[in-house]
Amino acid sequence: MTGKLVNTLLATFALGYTSLAQATIVEVTTNLGKFEINLYDQSTPVTVQNFLSYVNSGKYDGTVMHRSEPGFVIQGGGFVFDQALPLKAVATNAPILNEPKWSNVRGTVAMAKLGGNPNSATNQWFINLSNNASNLDFQNSGFTVFGQISSSDMSVADAIAALPRFSFNGLTNLPLRNYSNSDRDDNKPLVADNLVTIESIVVVDARPNTVAGLTQTPTTNTGAAGGSDSSGGSGGWLWLLPLSVLLLRRRK
Repeated sequence: MTGKLVNTLLATFALGYTSLAQATIVEVTTNLGKFEINLYDQSTPVTVQNFLSYVNSGKYDGTVMHRSEPGFVIQGGGFVFDQALPLKAVATNAPILNEPKWSNVRGTVAMAKLGGNPNSATNQWFINLSNNASNLDFQNSGFTVFGQISSSDMSVADAIAALPRFSFNGLTNLPLRNYSNSDRDDNKPLVADNLVTIESIVVVDARPNTVAGLTQTPTTNTGAAGGSDSSGGSGGWLWLLPLSVLLLRRRK
């Protein structure tokens, strides 16, 4: 192989790697701190466009992290707290096509969806707290990873996962601040400050930027496919159930 050919191949590889490492950056501000998500514009365009439509319309502002599974995921994007339970669902756009290209490893952000319907994601998303590739890359045709959080910013997600969790009339594993088991036993009503709230999500750089240290892990399910059926309801809970395999699904 000639030197010229080697250089051409290396340049082609570098170009391809750079395109994979490009990402629009959004900043998520919560009442526990801030973190940035690097979105995978180039490789999961449908999912990123969907996510940004909620961001740009302000629909994520004021939503709560409604589900916490330490060592697994924290989930939010779909509900608001209006001074009392139950939480109120945020209006959703139409479900989108599944794009399962990247692995559900720690620090990645993926879409939640209906069990048994790969193309049912709307507005709810979750952060992988651990390497969940062995289950989430395979269930329901794979869960679409569409961005990632830097390792330094994961301290906020870990802090949310470390909060005590409570159940209220069908609402399970709700992370709460400044709320104790005694408060729950006394049926003390929740106030807004008790919940983990996403105060805002804003685009801080709309350009596809190559971010230092940004890496992407391909899905471990080489047969994952999104399909073409975009059916599936948009109401109800997107839920996590500890079955023989872990599912992300809505509770009706």
